[in-house]
Amino acid sequence: MLKGKIVKLVVSDVRFPTSLEHHGSDAMHKDPDYSVAYVVAETEAGLKGYGLTFTVGRGTEIVVCAVEALSSLVIGKTLEEIVSDFGGFYRLLTSDGQMRWIGPEKGVIHLATAAILNALWDMWARAENKPLWKLLVDMDPRKLIQCIDFRYITDALTEQEALDILDKAKTGKQKREQQMLKEGYPAYTTSCAWLGYSDEKLTQLCSDALTEGWSRFKVKVGADLQDDIRRCRLIRKRIGPENILMIDANQRWNVAEAISWVTTLAEFRPLWIEEPTCPDDILGHAAISKALAPLGIGVASGEQCHNRVMFKQFLQASALQFVQIDSCRVGSINENLAILLMAAKFKVPVCPHAGGVGLCELVQHLILFDYISVSASLDNRMCEYVDHLHEHFKSPTVIKNAHYMPPKDPGFSCEMLDESVQKHQFPHGEVWRSILEKKGS
Repeated sequence: MLKGKIVKLVVSDVRFPTSLEHHGSDAMHKDPDYSVAYVVAETEAGLKGYGLTFTVGRGTEIVVCAVEALSSLVIGKTLEEIVSDFGGFYRLLTSDGQMRWIGPEKGVIHLATAAILNALWDMWARAENKPLWKLLVDMDPRKLIQCIDFRYITDALTEQEALDILDKAKTGKQKREQQMLKEGYPAYTTSCAWLGYSDEKLTQLCSDALTEGWSRFKVKVGADLQDDIRRCRLIRKRIGPENILMIDANQRWNVAEAISWVTTLAEFRPLWIEEPTCPDDILGHAAISKALAPLGIGVASGEQCHNRVMFKQFLQASALQFVQIDSCRVGSINENLAILLMAAKFKVPVCPHAGGVGLCELVQHLILFDYISVSASLDNRMCEYVDHLHEHFKSPTVIKNAHYMPPKDPGFSCEMLDESVQKHQFPHGEVWRSILEKKGS
């Protein structure tokens, strides 16, 4: 199964009109249409791999072009060639002498890289007939280390240190795997409190979530302070003092403004403030972290952190108290392995970003691997969950008692239903033809 050459790589622009009901709305993204650049890779033997990268509507067509531009580096290679030196292949894909100029390892070209690599990891897991998390958990640590490009991060994490972390985590590994299969990984919900939701809808959704067993909630903030005070008061009153509340500004503020605004909201006892300022401002995050520490409020970020080098510096500068990996922003599992291992070395909990289209499906594999094989801890750890668009996947996320249950199907849970892809292709799919016709009339 590993020997057949990859002969085809097809990418589609698939969008869902979530803006119509304000799903996903926050202080910076008021009308997102959750979308993906969706990749299907296929070998001459008929083995397929499915991958995606997440966007919020306009611009998806640019990512599609970037995937097509990178495809020549993939087609003609065998899966065996790729996975025998996956770290080397990652570097090949991210270091093309001409295309790296429009990165390197950041922005549109890196989103495209993630989509392709996600498809290849999915293909590998399918070839081994294992869910992706299990492929990672069962992999020999030395083989796992070979999947990582350590360039630029050895001042924070060497290959030997990474190997030592994985070897240390072997103790109790089987017990933790059984625990996850039985109980699942703890999740928190963002679905109740998008910024565009009315107070009535927010309150009702919180009540419903409490009934379903949720105890960790995140609310979007940042557009208007008085509005934030009212909404945080509503949600804290509804969920009670014993449950956990997080707040997320989606990069809205300057540094001083962030400190002042969050200090005002401290009465609602948020565990963290997420993306308080520009996601590239490492020293700004460090200043905010230092100022909010006496209030017991941490800083979380990472969903728009470009690559492992930026995560390295965030950790070195003590600028984050919660690392939020994303399965599509950085270079797929290869780069997320490096980030998980750096977080473990710096003893900072990982609480992944999810939601969107497919992000929950993908990142659940990474966080299961992190607990079983890397961190061996659930302290202050949870994975985001958003209850949108799972019905479009062949192996949708399973939530039980507010926990992610480990996927059982082989692969990376990336494969979408053919009908969903066809209906939601932009701009000629049935859904978008109807919407665009109405706008034009």
